[in-house]
Amino acid sequence: MAGHCLAEDTDAVLTPALRRDRPEPESITTALGQFHVLGAKLDWQAVFAGTGARRVDLPTYAFQREAYWIDRTAPVVGDARAIGLGSADHPLLGAAVALADSDGFFFSGRLSVQTHPWLAEHAVGGSILLPGTAFVELAIRAGDHVGCDRLDELTLEAPLVLPERGGVQVQLWIGQADGAGARPLSVYSRPEDADDDAVWTRHADGLLSSGARPAADVAFAAASWPPADSAPVDLTGFYDALAASDFGYGPVFRGLVAAWVRGEEVFAEVALPEEAVAAAGAFGLHPALLDAALHATALATTADAEQGRGRLPFSWNGVSLHAVGAATLRVRIAPAGPESVTLTAVDTTGAPVASVASLMLRPVSAGQLHGDGAHRAAQHDALFSVDWTEVHLPARAADEAELYTVVGADGLGLAAALLAAGRAVDTPQSLTALVARLEADRATPAPATVLLPLGTVGGQLSAEAVRTAVREVLALVQEWLAADVFADSRLVVVTRGATDA
Repeated sequence: MAGHCLAEDTDAVLTPALRRDRPEPESITTALGQFHVLGAKLDWQAVFAGTGARRVDLPTYAFQREAYWIDRTAPVVGDARAIGLGSADHPLLGAAVALADSDGFFFSGRLSVQTHPWLAEHAVGGSILLPGTAFVELAIRAGDHVGCDRLDELTLEAPLVLPERGGVQVQLWIGQADGAGARPLSVYSRPEDADDDAVWTRHADGLLSSGARPAADVAFAAASWPPADSAPVDLTGFYDALAASDFGYGPVFRGLVAAWVRGEEVFAEVALPEEAVAAAGAFGLHPALLDAALHATALATTADAEQGRGRLPFSWNGVSLHAVGAATLRVRIAPAGPESVTLTAVDTTGAPVASVASLMLRPVSAGQLHGDGAHRAAQHDALFSVDWTEVHLPARAADEAELYTVVGADGLGLAAALLAAGRAVDTPQSLTALVARLEADRATPAPATVLLPLGTVGGQLSAEAVRTAVREVLALVQEWLAADVFADSRLVVVTRGATDA
């Protein structure tokens, strides 16, 4: 009604302070709120006088660097017992099952860079690899479950490549104990979206036993740190050099903070970054921390020190864990044989944490990561792949007078170049014509080398031009293979780029 008392062009905002069937405090507060959001200046001290109200900071904006929202990257763990399984109680494993027909055990889990984002920081040759130290952690956890406190041996047979999207299913099998209480173990994986009959890839094979190395035998003289008579190592650019060698370690794995050498011994201090310390307690020994300790093997002063740079663990022997949840280690590494080292680790007080009697490290190649074993692990459902098979041709004596055959239109000038080099050259009009001539005269031997010029390839090619060139080469190769007269000959298809001769 108040609005009817104002002129039509009056710029005003009206809101009721008294409303029927509504408490007066609610009505007046609503009116003040409406004025405030429209830009009116209010005396908030007067509004809240006597109420005890005070100013508070608003929640952090979602995209600021201060955490506010719930972390959804943590793995979702269900009630394994509800489906007849036991809980493995480990970040990398989900369920543990005692086998009904033996005293063996079976463990399963799911790994992905979405649920375990720190794994994405271990990249080798452009592939995300499960660290070899993670296999050790899995084996030790499984050993605890069956009463075995020593990892006698663990050999890594194939790298486990994690996909950028989706995950992999992991299985760890523990066999029956023998007369001495030792148990075999194996680790397998396959893509989570694989068919039920898809092949599992075995990544590791080993043996668990009882009788861990006594802690008293593990500790080295860490009372004086760094050790006496040791020389400090400058680590400036250390991880940049590894990255240049296709070893892309993220912050969680860049734990080597200091190192010293004394003869062939290497002493190192490694630590987890602050954001990973809280997670260390869930592991026996965090894989990233132990992996960082292995980085110090690249500093060995042995003859193959350069080979140590960019090597990965291959075979573990005599691994014992004496304390859990470490976030910082002092490590001693010493030679234990060809390509092998021994490793002992203590905490900052000198108390034993872990020991490795022997560890063999080997270089890793791109073929191992993308070849048969690893490729099947990451791409089980791939339909096609390229596989080159080397063909050994019959030995042929070198002959400067060897006849070269250039087939078809020679837009590259091959015949002229061969003639200029003093070679004998035959120039049939087509491969079909050459086959007909050889079949008509079986007494004439087939040429040792047949050259097929295809002209110039390069520049802005259309898709149709590429398809035409592929069809042309395919037809020529099929015709060549169908002619038995070329059994002892070699075919060379020659082309060149538009600007590169």
